[in-house]
Amino acid sequence: MKMISRRSVVLLLALAVVASLAATGAFASAGKKAASVQVCVLLPDTKSSVRWVQFDAPDFAKALKTAGVTYSINNALNDPQKQKAQAQACLAAGAKVVVETALDNGSAASIEKLFTSSGGKAIDYDRQVIGGSASVYVTFDGKKVGQAQANGIVAALKAKGIYTKKPVVAELWGGPTDQNAFWFKSGNDAVFNPLYKSGALTKGPQQFVPDWLATNAGPIFAQMLVKTNNKIDAVLAANDNIAGAVVADLKARHLSPIPLSGQDATAQGIQYILAGWQTGTVYKYVPLEANAAAAAAVALLNGKTPKSNTTRANGKKKEPTLTLPVEWITKANYKQLFTQHFLKKSEVCIGTYKQYCK
Repeated sequence: MKMISRRSVVLLLALAVVASLAATGAFASAGKKAASVQVCVLLPDTKSSVRWVQFDAPDFAKALKTAGVTYSINNALNDPQKQKAQAQACLAAGAKVVVETALDNGSAASIEKLFTSSGGKAIDYDRQVIGGSASVYVTFDGKKVGQAQANGIVAALKAKGIYTKKPVVAELWGGPTDQNAFWFKSGNDAVFNPLYKSGALTKGPQQFVPDWLATNAGPIFAQMLVKTNNKIDAVLAANDNIAGAVVADLKARHLSPIPLSGQDATAQGIQYILAGWQTGTVYKYVPLEANAAAAAAVALLNGKTPKSNTTRANGKKKEPTLTLPVEWITKANYKQLFTQHFLKKSEVCIGTYKQYCK
């Protein structure tokens, strides 16, 4: 048997440690031999939406690299403790600014405090951290997201010719630990509540979907169908992930498509829109948000005040906030996702869905 030298063993162990650190995002992603990390980006998971992996991570990398700062981009895989460990690794590497998409308010606030108590800065990214210590909140306009979804449902009910029959609308909101879910809901409520009150619409079952997961949304919607004896005429789904679970349940019970909202403009969401299973989706051009957050991080690194255009209540204080526009996508305007390079036609117009792409 060939013996392995002690030097080889040490080398192998060192390589294993390096690989482990790289896997957790502990090293900077920019620069050939970056000795430290200036900006730490903490993304939440890979399952609530495809955006975190497909768009946010590469968009941040491109923006921060262009700005000439070192960075670490991490995904917590829906584990708050993992996210905190990633933040601590960033601090150990010298990070001065954290850009955080919260998993839950408590852990997110503690992460921001880790940075700000040591002279660093924090940015709330896409989700607000209530009671946190961020210098700015960079996000898409949550109320407009909810309004676009609800208005899309109302328009679809009218087009279907059942608006005058007091249709039953079920609502599947996002994860209850995400402040955005409540912001989106406020937009839903602004449109639906007056219609419920007047009797134009009938309020159906309503529930938050833990962690935004389709695996949670499916059983919840299945129970809604049982409770109403399948008498649901439309569904407000908080995002495409949840909408996909609704479509799966409808298909499993051999029910017809009904007005159904979404969010994130995912490839699957667009496929369901083209096939008639989903009414529309809220398009949030992620590069716009990532670029704005990267610019805010660079401003903070240089001792400057990041851009904002409004404020949002955060406990007893008002947090400087930069809100960004959103757009409702349907069969009529989905092609702009291709021209703006948000999605590839080859991702959407494939298999059974190819026939719907004109």
